[in-house]
Amino acid sequence: MQRSKGVHVVKHSPKAARRKASALTIDDVAAHAGVSAMTVSRVINGHAGVREGNRARVMRSVRELDYRPNLAASTLAAAQHTCIALIYTNPSASYLRELLVGALRGSTRAAAQLVIATWDELGAQARRDAARQLASSVAGVILPPPLCESNDLVDEFVTAGIPVVSIASSHFSDRLSCVRIDDRRASHEMVSHLIAHGHTRIGYITGDPNQTASAHRWQGYRDALADAGIGYDDALIQPGYFTYRSGLEAAERLLALHLPPSAIFASNDDMASAVVSVAHRRGLDVPRDLSVVGFDDTSASTMVWPELTTIHQPVAEMADTAIDILLREIRRPASSVQGTINQVLAHQLVTRASVARPTRSGSRQLAPGARHAGIAGTSR
Repeated sequence: MQRSKGVHVVKHSPKAARRKASALTIDDVAAHAGVSAMTVSRVINGHAGVREGNRARVMRSVRELDYRPNLAASTLAAAQHTCIALIYTNPSASYLRELLVGALRGSTRAAAQLVIATWDELGAQARRDAARQLASSVAGVILPPPLCESNDLVDEFVTAGIPVVSIASSHFSDRLSCVRIDDRRASHEMVSHLIAHGHTRIGYITGDPNQTASAHRWQGYRDALADAGIGYDDALIQPGYFTYRSGLEAAERLLALHLPPSAIFASNDDMASAVVSVAHRRGLDVPRDLSVVGFDDTSASTMVWPELTTIHQPVAEMADTAIDILLREIRRPASSVQGTINQVLAHQLVTRASVARPTRSGSRQLAPGARHAGIAGTSR
């Protein structure tokens, strides 16, 4: 500081100026412009819905004060103001892992706060109560199966004005957007793949009957048989619930048939892995004696021997896309109108080592099965 004719002159270094500019807050700009801090935030982040007069005042104050927004803080603020929830009750750990990877990736990229909750232990009424409570604290909700199939649960969020995006549901409506694959077509491709390898007696393990994807996969199985001129046999259909345990029970019943199948198509990888386990325990070689295929292409498909031929369902990409659709709905200008979105992503048939042409030994599987005890609750 220098003294000149009784006047104090302060010389500011560039660094000091930068420190001063960075010390300013959004509240300082708001006070200078005579608007709210929220208006300043909307102008700085390029949001629509701000009157031109207010926008001009804010930008003038930004220039006069030499205000430089803290981008990291802005991103954090955006995340704090956009809170979305992912709620799950899924018995498949491998499917859930893919789901969470995609949701976390999408929310991080979009600067949104993600709340993850499991409602495994809640009954129907408790879930509705939890939905009403959650609706007061989040801006949107992602619902994977089976929760996305619950009309009562969707009603709670829609009534509260909370946008919802479902994952892997074929139950599309004008109330909520969805991200899915074409399950019927994918199942048709898998069965056609088995038929191309010479299989005509193909066992099928269904999925959870409360999920629309299960019905579409079963219909794809039937379509493929009909297209190939192969008769439908109820004895080759066994119920499953997308759980490893249900796959064990279904495989035991199929392989105990007087004329067992030469191939088994399980409608998810967890159940297909269980089929491989039962086959090995019965002394059957996969794929020489029995071909086994699954659905989803989760980590379970490569954790068994041989690795499973399966349908790649891009679960992580579906969750990522669901986040993007939801945030576009949340952040769109109030004046714009946007209908619900039915996003269908591509699937892929992934061929590995669990499929081979049927052999004579593969058509006589009763003898190995008769020498082994069945699991509890099944006939021997």
